Amino acid sequence: MISLDAITRDNKTKGQLSTIRNSGNVPAIIYGGKEENEMISISKKVLKSTIEKENFLSNIITLSVNGKNQNVLPREVVYDVITDEPIHVDFLRIIPGVKIRIEVPVEFINQEKSPGLKRGGVLNIVRRKVELKCPSEKIPEKLTLDLDGVDIGESFKISSVKLESDVVPTIQGRDFVIATLAAPTVMKEPEKPAEAEGEEAAEGAEGTEAAADGEKSATEGDKKEGDKKEGEDKKPNDKKATEPKK
Repeated sequence: MISLDAITRDNKTKGQLSTIRNSGNVPAIIYGGKEENEMISISKKVLKSTIEKENFLSNIITLSVNGKNQNVLPREVVYDVITDEPIHVDFLRIIPGVKIRIEVPVEFINQEKSPGLKRGGVLNIVRRKVELKCPSEKIPEKLTLDLDGVDIGESFKISSVKLESDVVPTIQGRDFVIATLAAPTVMKEPEKPAEAEGEEAAEGAEGTEAAADGEKSATEGDKKEGDKKEGEDKKPNDKKATEPKK
């Protein structure tokens, strides 16, 4: 569980809020339950380091306000539109038995044990977070889905996630999909068997040989035709030229 130190603040104007921020702190508020809202401030440096940790908005945090500990849940972080620095945080008190809505991140484990991924399959994540309704003291840190033995074409639905009886998804009435293991977008062309390649090579050689024979026949035919024509040219066409003189 994450812990943060905070101090109470008493400010009534925007100028006083600016003073708090200029001094390296971030104004915040704690609300919920029967107790009154508490106005506090937290070190910006420590807060930024905590926010950078994964799943800040779904983790229960122990706030030590003037030495008194209480469990809270971060509900909203407001950022400066220009600097993108945190300028305000809302914290909800954890009241046992009170149910809240919260988005819980999904984690996938054992990718290396998935036969589908080994064959080039793609994990298509439909929901990276699932909204749950649960008692504030029973908020799951994450929903874990095991890819061990999962093959192409299989899917993860909310029914495959083990939840406590009083922890339920806000989407009711259908078994919605969280992720699927899809086939690769580009399938590899199977390699041709060596025997088939040999047969194709032989067929190619036969085709080349047949073509060569055809060319040879054509050449011989042209030669014969030429010889015939040459013979015809040598025959006398003028009968008078061949008769002996009397």
